[in-house]
Amino acid sequence: MADTQFYINNGPFTLQRIEEICEAQLADKSKAQTEVKEVAAMLKAGADEICFFYDKKAKEKAAEIKATACVTTAELEAFVPAGVIKLIAANPKVAFLKLMQAMYAEKTPRGNIASTAKIHPSAIIGEDTFVGEYAVIGEKVRIGSHCQIEAGVVIADGCQIGDNCRIGANASVSYTIMGNDCYIYAGARIGQDGFGFQVMNGKHQRIPQVGRVIIGNDVEIGANACVDRGALDDTVIGDGCRIDNLVQVAHNDKLGRGCVVVAQTGIAGSCTFGDYVVCGGQTGFADHLTIGSGAQIGAQSGLIKDVEPGAIMMGYPAIPIKDFMRQVATLQKMLKK
Repeated sequence: MADTQFYINNGPFTLQRIEEICEAQLADKSKAQTEVKEVAAMLKAGADEICFFYDKKAKEKAAEIKATACVTTAELEAFVPAGVIKLIAANPKVAFLKLMQAMYAEKTPRGNIASTAKIHPSAIIGEDTFVGEYAVIGEKVRIGSHCQIEAGVVIADGCQIGDNCRIGANASVSYTIMGNDCYIYAGARIGQDGFGFQVMNGKHQRIPQVGRVIIGNDVEIGANACVDRGALDDTVIGDGCRIDNLVQVAHNDKLGRGCVVVAQTGIAGSCTFGDYVVCGGQTGFADHLTIGSGAQIGAQSGLIKDVEPGAIMMGYPAIPIKDFMRQVATLQKMLKK
């Protein structure tokens, strides 16, 4: 269950209300006005709490459920103890997401500006936007309405932030145009210099990086991730992308809509991703690659060639998943000889 010291509980909810939120079917309609106060883990839930059971691997443990109610599937309903009120959902994972969104909310600061924040007189701050302690907002910055700029954030000159955005504590944003509904997590670095050098007279001479970072709508960039600005062209993060903690996105990279990039992935410069590319953790990409829409890259893979749309790749160097599995099977057979 969520700790109310950190989260707001909007409950209790009746099972009838939960039925509507989860788009589920209450097995016993006479229990519609029964109330639950919390969502809890399957084996920790007790009286006045609801849990979710959708993992077939947990069938043997389902007999231990002691929650007042349980959201499950028609296939798994029979494994839920008789005393537990059942709600049947076509997709319990989606139902869980919807109920959590409805039941709990983060505590958010009110739209005021801290006295220690330093804001340039030319900056424009939208309605009901919160600016935290010691934040620094530069010249000609534009920040939309209903934003949260947390403590210690630095937003450099000329940046534009859309509506309903959240910039986490101690993050920095520079050379950036950002859409609406974005969340930049704590400590992220957006718009820093790209990593570009040329050897001149035996020394590494930094190449000026004069591009921007363009971030679409509904984008999340995780804690301590880095998104470098472009050299001449822009670095672009498309609508709906999800970038995990500790990810490196280099200069001039372009991510299409809905890409998911998991922790510790490094994308070298001038790569182009299509829409809905998924990268597992610790994936590495050489520069100037094109990764087709819908491609899936397994964790710890190394990409040195372009990837066709819809391909599933694995290994170093990355190859199609079927070829990778054949290699693994062959090695296992050789070891047994």
